[in-house]
Amino acid sequence: MRVRVLGSAAGGGFPQWNCQCPNCGALRRGKIKARPRTQTQVIFSPDSKVWFLLCASPDLRQQVLAAPELAPPADRPSPPIGGVFLPNAEVDSVMGLLHLREFQTFFVFATRGVQCVLQRENRIFGVLERANPPVKWQTLSAKGRLGCHMSEDSSGPADFICATVPLGGCYPDYVSEEMLRAVPPEEASIGFVIEQSEKRLFFAPSLSGSSAMWKSEVESADATLIDGTFWSDDELMRTGRSSKSAREIGHVPLSGPGGLLEQFPTKGKGRKILIHLNNTNPILDEDSAEHRMVLDAGFEIAYDGMEFEL
Repeated sequence: MRVRVLGSAAGGGFPQWNCQCPNCGALRRGKIKARPRTQTQVIFSPDSKVWFLLCASPDLRQQVLAAPELAPPADRPSPPIGGVFLPNAEVDSVMGLLHLREFQTFFVFATRGVQCVLQRENRIFGVLERANPPVKWQTLSAKGRLGCHMSEDSSGPADFICATVPLGGCYPDYVSEEMLRAVPPEEASIGFVIEQSEKRLFFAPSLSGSSAMWKSEVESADATLIDGTFWSDDELMRTGRSSKSAREIGHVPLSGPGGLLEQFPTKGKGRKILIHLNNTNPILDEDSAEHRMVLDAGFEIAYDGMEFEL
C-alpha cells in the first residue's frame, strides 16, 4: 500500500491567510525554520493505480495538481480517484468534494450522520449528482468493517478492508439543532483503519478525548497518522485566536496531563506520525524545544509531500 500526505495542517493551513501569530508572522518574514503546509489531505493506493482520499480538504484542487499520481492517464479523461473517506463533517474535511464535481463518478464513504448533514442541510453538495452515473454514497457504521473494491465489480474478494473506529467528538457548529436531534452522536467523528496484505494504516485526525478506542488500533497499526493539532490546551487563548481551549473544540493537546504524548500506548509497533497541525502549534518550528520533544518521544511530524509504503 502506498500512502502520501498531500496536506498536513489543520483548517486554514500554515501560514493561515488572516493570522499574524508568532508562527505565521515568522514564516512570512523568513525568520523561522518551518515548512508551509496546506490543509490535511492523505491519499493511499493498494495497487499504485487507483487512489483513495482520506478527507477532502479545501485545498484539494491545488493538492491534486501537485500529485502526479492523480493526473488523468492519457488513455482516459478521468483521474484515478476511486473514492473519498470522510472522517467527519468539518469544513476542512469535506469542502474538497466541491472540487470533484466535474462530472466524475466515485464513491464517498461516510457515516449516515455525516451524509445527512451534507445532503439534507447543505444542498450545494448536490452538484456531485451531475456525474453520469452519479457519485455513489457508501454508508459506514461508527464501528465496523467494510470490504472495498477498486472497481465496480464487487463479486470477488475485497481489495482492501476499511475498519471504522469511533473517536467521540461532536458535529460541526454549523449543523442545526433539528439535525443534531436526528443524527446519531457516535457517528460525528470516526477514524479509519485501512488493511491490505496484512498491513494496517490508522488515520485519526481528530481525538476529542471522550473515547479511548483508538488506543488499541495504534498498538496493531503499521503506521498511524494521528491528531497533532495543538501543543497545549490553552494554545488558542494564549495566541489570541480563540477563547476556547483545545479540548473544547475537540482536540486532545499533545502536552500536559492527559495529553497525547502522555497517554499514547507504548506497545505500538509501527510509525506514529502527527498530522492536522494548527498554525499556532510550536512544533512547526523545527528549532523549537517542542519540536525536539515530539521527535524524542518517537513521533514523526507529517509534512506536505511525505510518502511511505506499507
